[in-house]
Amino acid sequence: MFSRKHRRTDRIKGLIFEGDRFCLVYKRLSTDSRFQWPRSEDELKEITPQQFKWLMEGLSIAPKKKITELTAPPRYLL
Repeated sequence: MFSRKHRRTDRIKGLIFEGDRFCLVYKRLSTDSRFQWPRSEDELKEITPQQFKWLMEGLSIAPKKKITELTAPPRYLL
């Protein structure tokens, strides 16, 4: 269960499966840096290796804008 009280967002723990064993990862960011994920149980999810790399660098793993698929090219491209 997540608790908002005394939550330190500059530290993170994770498990990485390496084929035959798990590796426990603990990372602490320098001052004024915060991890962007997770904040609640609803936000828990599996992430890709690229998203893990971004997270360990202190970057956000969620896109800023929703990407929508085009069904037809815009008129100005025709």
